[in-house]
Amino acid sequence: MAIAPPAAQLSVSYAVPRAGVPAPASFRQWVAAALHGAGRRKPAEVAIRIVDAEEGQALNRDYRGKDYATNVLSFPAELPSGVDLPLIGDLAICAPVVAREAAEQGKKPRDHWAHLTVHGTLHLLGYDHIRDDEAEAMEALETRILAGLGIANPYAPQ
Repeated sequence: MAIAPPAAQLSVSYAVPRAGVPAPASFRQWVAAALHGAGRRKPAEVAIRIVDAEEGQALNRDYRGKDYATNVLSFPAELPSGVDLPLIGDLAICAPVVAREAAEQGKKPRDHWAHLTVHGTLHLLGYDHIRDDEAEAMEALETRILAGLGIANPYAPQ
């Protein structure tokens, strides 16, 4: 018997025009796939904000000390002790960076959006890629999750 994927409550806000940017239903599917692939069995709540380059740069500068717009930023929830909510955190995805990277890397834009959503969601769950062993494990998990969505390995040479 298959295990049902965890319930994913998702809010998506768009600070950019919606043309070329996936709909909330796509983000919901990708977040749910990441949660399921990572073995999360509890409900989860995620907020995604689609940002422009200016906001992406400001967030990356203010929270990571890097003064450029990056593709996805993950902000895991820091709930006070004793507070048991399904909130796992927020993602900020920079639309122009996603579009540029997809073009440069020869990837379908939708596949790249899916990859970055899965990648960011895994960060919210505590996965990281600072050390080589962590990177290998996270990339392998991302690749499996994306394969389940019919998306090719994003780390394979193009």
